[in-house]
Amino acid sequence: MSGFEAIAAAAAPTLGAAALRTLADRVGEGWPEHAVLSGMGNTFTVATRPILRALDDSETPQTQAAAFLRGLAAGYAQHAASVEVETVWSGPSSHSVPVRATAQALIQVVTEATSELLLMTYSAKPHEPLREALASAIERGVQVTVVVETLQGAGSALAGAEPAAAFARINGLQPWHWPVSKRSEPGSKMHAKLAVADRRVLLVSSANLTQSGVQKNIEAGVLIRGGSAPVRVAEHIVELKSKGMLDRLTVSGSAL
Repeated sequence: MSGFEAIAAAAAPTLGAAALRTLADRVGEGWPEHAVLSGMGNTFTVATRPILRALDDSETPQTQAAAFLRGLAAGYAQHAASVEVETVWSGPSSHSVPVRATAQALIQVVTEATSELLLMTYSAKPHEPLREALASAIERGVQVTVVVETLQGAGSALAGAEPAAAFARINGLQPWHWPVSKRSEPGSKMHAKLAVADRRVLLVSSANLTQSGVQKNIEAGVLIRGGSAPVRVAEHIVELKSKGMLDRLTVSGSAL
């Protein structure tokens, strides 16, 4: 596989089938880079620019590149149409009914990510297996965003260190939060608990990102591979960020 093909394949989960077909049409028609990127939004631009540069470097004919992109779009659409769903549990196991452990599923979602990883949690405590997996993801070039509740947002429901402190000193990790000033109803909480990798794998659980949540408590969730759910969840989080409903988080005057 050429560099162009590898980069395009890696971007497929971010772009999706429709954007890949649009890219194929524009490349096939010989559009210049600025025209290819016009009118498609920031996500398309960020994911597409490396593809176009790799295409220039490879000197692949435009008709051949367009054909590859159309094939990639068709393959991704077929793959995305298949959906696998399994339940995940924290807490005691049952020998007669095998279940997937939340801790295992969470680490797998993180380790499978190749370009984008989004997590949300209400409470968080340092959990070394998760911290190590997140650090490894960042080292291999994954953009990692974690949206957490704050002590101010939780009111008296959370105490101790800020939940975001669980991810302190993980270089490259981007902490975000839902500012109290953006909450239309008093007492609203940032209560979602999920992880989504490359818009193709989604874990939704009642478990917070704490050792108690992923291992000790009885918590339940679902792990979804394929389909529209991982895409829609990621798109919703990105839209909340772009519309200013979520803000970069700072603690004690500096970003974590």
